[in-house]
This record gives sequence, C-alpha cells and structure tokens, in this order.
Amino acid sequence: MEVERKPSAVSDVGAWAMNVISSVGIILANKQLMSNNGYAFTFATTLTGFHFAVTALVGAISNATGYSTSKHVPLWELLWFSIVANMSITGMNLSLMLNSVGFYQISKLSMIPVVCVMEWILHNKEYTKEVKISVVVVVIGVGVCTVTDVQVNAKGFICACVAVFSTSLQQISIGSLQKKYSIGSFELLSKTAPIQAGSLLVLGPIIDYYLSGKLILDYKFTFGAILFILLSCSLAVFCNISQYLCIGRFSAVSFQVLGHMKTLCVLTLGWLIFDSELTFKNILGMLVAVIGMLIYSWAVEVEKQTHSKIMPHGKNSLTEEEFRLIKEGMETTPIKDLEFGESKA
Repeated sequence: MEVERKPSAVSDVGAWAMNVISSVGIILANKQLMSNNGYAFTFATTLTGFHFAVTALVGAISNATGYSTSKHVPLWELLWFSIVANMSITGMNLSLMLNSVGFYQISKLSMIPVVCVMEWILHNKEYTKEVKISVVVVVIGVGVCTVTDVQVNAKGFICACVAVFSTSLQQISIGSLQKKYSIGSFELLSKTAPIQAGSLLVLGPIIDYYLSGKLILDYKFTFGAILFILLSCSLAVFCNISQYLCIGRFSAVSFQVLGHMKTLCVLTLGWLIFDSELTFKNILGMLVAVIGMLIYSWAVEVEKQTHSKIMPHGKNSLTEEEFRLIKEGMETTPIKDLEFGESKA
C-alpha cells in the first residue's frame, strides 16, 4: 500500500522562515528605495511589475534547465487569477494613498475574517471555536500596536473594499489551483508571473502617475537606486515563492496570521535599525498579538489531531460497497477447481 507523502515539519518551518525573512527584507529595502531620505523611487506598482518580471525569468530558466516541470493549467484560469492579483496590488496602493494609515491597517486586519467567510462560502470550510478566538486575539493585538488615526472617505473606502476582497480571493485561489491541477507552488507561480509582469509593466506607470503625479521616464536612475531595485526584485522572488508554498501547505487564514507576525517584525526592526518610536501601546499590542498567534498554532494543531483520529490513515479494510460487489461476484461466478480447472457448481 502506497502511503501519501506529507511535507515534513522542517520543510514547513523553512517555508515560514523564507516568507518572513524575505518579506521583512523587501519592506526594509523598499523603505530605503522609496522614501524621500533614500532614493525617492515612488513607482510602487511598476516596481511590483519588475518583481514579477524577475520571478518569471527565474521560472523560465528553471523550466528550461529541467529543474521544474510545467503542468497544464487552462489559460482562462491563469488570466482570471492574474486579474484578481493585479486588482489586489492596485487596490492596496490606492487604499494607502486615499485613506489614513490607521484605516489602511484596519482594512488589512479585516482580511482574516473576510478569508474565513469566503472559505466558508466557497469551500464549506468550518473553523473551531479555539481558532476563531485566537484570530480575534491576533487582530486586536495588531490593531492596538498599528492603528493610530482613522480617517476615511468614499473613494478610499471603495478602494479598501476592492483590495480586501481581491487579496482574500487571490490567496484562497492559490491553494485551490494547486489542489485542483496537482501543481506545485513554484510551477503555478511560473505560469502566473509572466502575465502579471506584462500587465503591471504596461499599466503600472499609468497607475503610479495617478498616485504620485510623476513619470517613471523622468526619474534619474542612480547606481544606488538600481542596486536597491535589484535587491528588491531578488527578495521578491523568494517572497513570491514562499507565499505560494505557505498557502499550498497550510491555508489562506494561516498565511494572514503569518502576515501579522511580519508586521510585528517590521515594527521591531524599525525600532532597532531606523530608530523608530516604540511606545508602551506598541509593546502591549505586540504581546497580545504574539499570545494570539501561540493560541492559533495550538488550536490548528488540536484540529489536525482531531481530524487524524476521525479520518483513517490508510485503506486497510473493504468498504460495504466493495464487500457487496465481491459477494455478488462469488454468487454469480462458478467456482473452479484449482487443480483440474473444472467447475464445481
């Protein structure tokens, strides 16, 4: 009997670690690249297009060298996914521009409950009471340490709603496509990255001009700016791969919880490296969020153990239907003498 191979705990931790390190690294690199005190490269959407272009290049090289195999996924599904993913990126950028930082953080916090509701609607997935409580604790903790002023307007609210909905749908779709077509995380990313890169490199400069009022063609690319763009693109490859890995191995909700852990890492590193202010309110919120994450980890582990006890590990016995078919076959088929090959019935 062939036993299904499951990812080891070491590879799970590796996927988590890759995502946290690359995500925090890319945030710090982009902060230096895009801030006025750095290189003032304010073209966020176009930069994301660069990210996916480099990711697509890595995927193409991997396929050409035989490191990864290409499986068939219908083009319409890839196009639909890319549209949703690009709506997520554009919506987030517009939400950050039109809303206050406080409301932007609230919209990001709302993604966990939105993902839960969408998974319940689309996949009929239910969550235990412990998981729900832990998610609430994480949201409260991150909210306490990140949300400050809250100002909202009609345009900003619509952009935030589009961003939250499309981001949640994109993250759920990553796991769904991997399971539906039995495709690996890197193979799926290799197929979607070229579409996203092409569309973002075309539309990105237009969106960035609307957001910042500046044209990328007027930007003076210095050696330092180019170096940080390449660093950002390199980190983006690991960030994109690890995102698909984490969602494929775990769930969209777990990935959202991981995202809030990255927020806490960025706040802490900002205090250590950039001398950002860290108040008692920030520290209290971090502690509450960490407690919520620990509860979430425990709740998910308990849920896994419960399912493993209910579901059989292997097919060691015949089902009633199989037993009935065998019995009917024995009754209708004449039994032959094994030695002489003659029917005894």
